[in-house]
Amino acid sequence: MVGGCTILGAAAQMLIKNGLGHLPVAPNFASSDWNLWIAFALAIILNTPLMVGLSCYGLSTGLLVLALRYGELSVLYPIIAVTYVWVSILSVFLLGETMNPFKIAGLAVIVAGVTVLGRTPSKSSS
Repeated sequence: MVGGCTILGAAAQMLIKNGLGHLPVAPNFASSDWNLWIAFALAIILNTPLMVGLSCYGLSTGLLVLALRYGELSVLYPIIAVTYVWVSILSVFLLGETMNPFKIAGLAVIVAGVTVLGRTPSKSSS
């Protein structure tokens, strides 16, 4: 379940990034023209990638809640860090971002940390 959370979380990030690229410029905070604010709010609500991305976050959170019901928080929650790995990989392929040795090393540390935590015996098996 937590693995599904990481995939949904990464998909949410990609969709939100895509959706934000389609939004118009926000009205000035000092603007009292309600028509501008209503139009901007509608642009957000009707932005399909943004709304699907937010829905993916909701589903991810729901899965995490279910997983935490049966697992240990100290083991399961750090697995969510794998979301950063997925987002970095997807960013290269979908957004044309680049990786450098420091990013690769950081991702390796995340994967190593999650691996170590996953191999740690739980309290119930002691």
